Amino acid sequence: MPETFYVTTPIYYVNDVPHIGHAYTTVAADVLARYYRLAGRDVHFLTGTDEHGQKIAQAAARQNLQPIQLADRVVEDFRSLWQRLDISNDDFIRTTETRHEQQLAAIMSKLVEQGNIYSGHYEGWYSVTEEQFVSETEAVENDYKCAMSGTPLQRVKEENYFFRLSKFQDRLLAYLDEHRDFVKPAARFNEVYSRVKEGLRDLAISRPSLEWGIRMPNDPSHTIYVWVDALCNYITGLNYTDQQDAWRYWPADVQLIGKDILWFHAVIWPCLLMALDVELPRCVFAHGWWTHNGQRMSKSLGNFVDPSGYLDRFGPDAFRYFLLREVPFGRDGDFSDESFLRRYNSELANDLGNLLSRTVNMIERYCDGRVPQPGGSTAQEDSLQTVGRQLAGRVDSAFVDCKFHTALESILALATEANRYIDSTKPFALAKQTDPASRERLRTVLYHCGESVRLLGVFLTPFMPGSMSRLFEQLCWDQLERMPLSQSGQWSVLPAGTPVRQGPPLFPRTDRK
Repeated sequence: MPETFYVTTPIYYVNDVPHIGHAYTTVAADVLARYYRLAGRDVHFLTGTDEHGQKIAQAAARQNLQPIQLADRVVEDFRSLWQRLDISNDDFIRTTETRHEQQLAAIMSKLVEQGNIYSGHYEGWYSVTEEQFVSETEAVENDYKCAMSGTPLQRVKEENYFFRLSKFQDRLLAYLDEHRDFVKPAARFNEVYSRVKEGLRDLAISRPSLEWGIRMPNDPSHTIYVWVDALCNYITGLNYTDQQDAWRYWPADVQLIGKDILWFHAVIWPCLLMALDVELPRCVFAHGWWTHNGQRMSKSLGNFVDPSGYLDRFGPDAFRYFLLREVPFGRDGDFSDESFLRRYNSELANDLGNLLSRTVNMIERYCDGRVPQPGGSTAQEDSLQTVGRQLAGRVDSAFVDCKFHTALESILALATEANRYIDSTKPFALAKQTDPASRERLRTVLYHCGESVRLLGVFLTPFMPGSMSRLFEQLCWDQLERMPLSQSGQWSVLPAGTPVRQGPPLFPRTDRK
């Protein structure tokens, strides 16, 4: 059986419509899933929605809706956006689904039976907007406001059920010592490690006064804390209580999240899994935040980037490309029309689209519309081939650490080298010569142009699947799904004699903002 690869996004809260932050994580997960499918792995890609909690109930009430009505509506917004972004998820889980609710009840029952959940009292601060309990220290540091939203914290005093989080502190620290790649990037690992060393407190994991949520199986008067509910989706989506066919994908290879929810995924989640005697995910990767024209995005400013406008104008692939090209994954980045158009025109329209157009046009004009048989190589071909032959290893290495921008830099280096190759070999001038040596030289040059374009298409497919499909249509090459990446990602795969046909520009240049 092929090696598995399991990638997840966080499940997204349905209190508002999806925006660039949701798209960013999901596109990154999709690129990973597509890449490892090409590599021959047995891939499972899970995303979904988090639909319980006080925040959802309040948002629904403001719109005179029942919580499930709001959830149903917003879920369709997410599904629609994922379709428009060409997201290839294998499953979409909702926390209101019966399969999740039943398995969560079984998980909580097991934790209760183990003694890892106990009854107690909580008195302290609570953030409704983030659905989380806040320590006195953190409350003081943020002037008794939520660090994320700035809304006032609520003082609560109530009976809760607690998870013995402190019990697993030493075990988690030992695990982090032995698995330095468990949390990426390194700065996020250091953040988690330092906080765990400061000490873990038991976690209140139920609310006694909340109607909208899943009930504690041992005490239906309590509702399970929304974050415990949400975190368990990664295993309920694989049918944790059965652990048959789908369970082969666990542990997750990469769990992608925003850095704002790192604590839940890098501390609470592994401790829950330890309590359940379930293997921990191999990596939790926390990416950065986007600003918009230098400003932090917020509802009050109304400056969230809506992907729809870019999808309407440029299609999904240019937007997908920009998200993963503009900033190293893991760092914060800024989104602006100027930066988007600059990359679109210079890298997609000029470097890539123009290379395809020139190559197909020359093969049609000078080689009767068929990829020619190359002759002997010179130093010029050797230089181009070296870049092409190194590409597979460089891209694979970048994907291991989710360095999408590095992978794209390596891929674009081949496009740059191929364009430079055309400029230096001057096939237009060769075509004017009638002697046999010049004709053979022309065929060699055009074969190398065609193979460069094909190889670019292979490695750009995870990032821009629709556009690369159209690229392959112009090359009349349909073997990508029929051979593993270990073969398709090598040099000299494009058969001589393959017909080509010109098509519309992949990325029409635009100067309009």
